[in-house]
Amino acid sequence: MPGEFADFGDFVRTALPGLLRYGHALTGNPHDAADLVQTVLEKIGSRWTYVQNKTGDPLAYIRRSMANAHVSRWRRTKRESLVAEIPDAQPFSHADPFEHEPLWQALRALPPRQRAVMVLRYYDGLSESEIAAALGVTQGTVKSQASKAIASLRTKLTLTGLDGEGSEAE
Repeated sequence: MPGEFADFGDFVRTALPGLLRYGHALTGNPHDAADLVQTVLEKIGSRWTYVQNKTGDPLAYIRRSMANAHVSRWRRTKRESLVAEIPDAQPFSHADPFEHEPLWQALRALPPRQRAVMVLRYYDGLSESEIAAALGVTQGTVKSQASKAIASLRTKLTLTGLDGEGSEAE
């Protein structure tokens, strides 16, 4: 894998669409995904030679960095922000086309690590060993996180009536 790309720019041009899709699945919207990808690529760019030569798989290393950065950001921002006064109006924002999709809502409600495992497994099609390497966890952790995530998704989708069972017209 080392030396596969002539430089960091070539790597980014090749990998960017997949990284943005992965970021979108992690964060739940394209704007946060773009910010996440940009933040991680800025950090990786200055250490590209090391990442390319020493990590074995730069793409897996970057995915792991994205998952870790997303979890860190989630931990930082999940705390309550107290303000002196309530803002007068909400700023205008374009609606996310997946905002009201039950599966997307259920996926977005998963804890960050479970969401990362589900995205890597079913969206990117990685094996358990590849996911473990990308996230820096054991294969057992990947299996347990996937199992918990599937159970949670199944419960949430059953409650919304989208479990795929009994959907025939009467």
